[in-house]
Amino acid sequence: MAPRNVLGYKAVDGNLKSTEISLPVLQSRQVLIKITHSGLCGTDLAVMPYGLVLGHEGVGTVAEIGTSVESLHVGDRVGAGYQRDCCGQCKYCLSGNEIWCLQRNVYAEKDFENGTFSQYYIAVEMFVYKIPDTMSSEDAAPLQCAGATVYSALVNNVNHGDRIGIVGIGGLGHLAIQFASKMGAEVVVFSTSESKEQEAKRFGANEFVLVSTPDKVERPLDVLLVSGNRYPDFEAFCNPKVLARQGLIVPLSAPHGDLKLPGLPMFFNGYRVHTSLVANRLDHAAMLDFAARHRIKPTVERFDLTEEGLGSAIKKLEDGKMRYRGVLVAKA
Repeated sequence: MAPRNVLGYKAVDGNLKSTEISLPVLQSRQVLIKITHSGLCGTDLAVMPYGLVLGHEGVGTVAEIGTSVESLHVGDRVGAGYQRDCCGQCKYCLSGNEIWCLQRNVYAEKDFENGTFSQYYIAVEMFVYKIPDTMSSEDAAPLQCAGATVYSALVNNVNHGDRIGIVGIGGLGHLAIQFASKMGAEVVVFSTSESKEQEAKRFGANEFVLVSTPDKVERPLDVLLVSGNRYPDFEAFCNPKVLARQGLIVPLSAPHGDLKLPGLPMFFNGYRVHTSLVANRLDHAAMLDFAARHRIKPTVERFDLTEEGLGSAIKKLEDGKMRYRGVLVAKA
């Protein structure tokens, strides 16, 4: 039986502090997860001022289940991510687009005392995912948000043989390169640093171009996936020699500032923009299976799931020195 009072971590005056949380009684469709690993995401930094319990890339073992839970059992190794619940009845939910449900429960919008930077996490059964046996919990944690985000963007927008450009080799980008390569796409990586070329090619890139000179691509791209922490110069990319006419731009993050696109090139080249938030349940489960079968792994740095460990991880991410996902590990 899990304790009813547990430790979680939230930001207080800009610093991570442990806080005691009283666990509510489980509802019929809920499960209680004992957290062993949790990924650190840029979203966690963005929501720190709001004083909520942080974390949304959790992996652990099921400790308790509600009375109506059927697909999970105590002891199962599972993960949970950004989306926590939905109404299940609206047009979005019924069409497999539950992330757009108007009654959705997603990280930092509701349920502020429930996060994966905690000893225990409460999740709804249908938003909990079994971790493949061949995948370590350390590798599985960043996949709960970062992996699901890039996989969904790719599987819904990229066809086998497409030329896809990926801007940025960071927490999202290094996973996007691996997934896109294994899906049979021709991958062109754009980076600010020449020093990352060999690493990009080890992840599966076919071509490497500096983001400052996108016109040096060998052939035009079909899709441009923007995964960096700042938007590129879209004026330079919205060129039919770089991005083919009717090409698709897919932003995966929302850096501070406006998304500014050049009007005339957008109009006369037929460019499209499709934002991609996170995966639906089907794509999330498929992503874990795909990653396990193709041995796709995040590059991670480990930190203790403590005030000190979280502080170190957050500073490293803020300084832009994380390579490439931080994983918080709970003490046994």
